[in-house]
Amino acid sequence: MDKKTVKNKNDLFATSDSTLHHVRVKPDGDEYLKIWIKEPTFLQLEKAQAKLINLNSRTQDISLEMDTLFRYLWEAFVDKTEPLLTPVEVIRLNPYVGNQIKNILPDPFSFEGDEDLKELTKVP
Repeated sequence: MDKKTVKNKNDLFATSDSTLHHVRVKPDGDEYLKIWIKEPTFLQLEKAQAKLINLNSRTQDISLEMDTLFRYLWEAFVDKTEPLLTPVEVIRLNPYVGNQIKNILPDPFSFEGDEDLKELTKVP
C-alpha cells in the first residue's frame, strides 16, 4: 500500500506561535499569571533530555539535574509572562505556581504520537 507524500512541507515544522496559559496564583484565589508557551521542535526536546542527565566521566557518577532541565525548558519554551518574571523571580516561585508551570511546559520524555510511531513508520 502506497502512502501519500506530504504536500505542504510546512506541516513538518513546529509553529512559531505561542499558546497562552493561565496559572492560578493561589489555590483559593482568583488571580492568574499569564504565560505563553512556544511549541517545541524535535531537536529542542532531544536537547532537553540531555540536560537531565549529568555524567561525570572521571568518577563515572550519574546524576539527574532536574533544576537544569527546568531552567532549559523555561528559557527555550516560555515566550513571555504577564506580569514579566525575571530569572531571579523564576527561582523564587512557590511550589503551587511552579508545579502548574511544569505541567504546561513541553515534556521531553513524551513525544506526541509515540503510541502510533511504530505503526506509522513501518515499511511493509
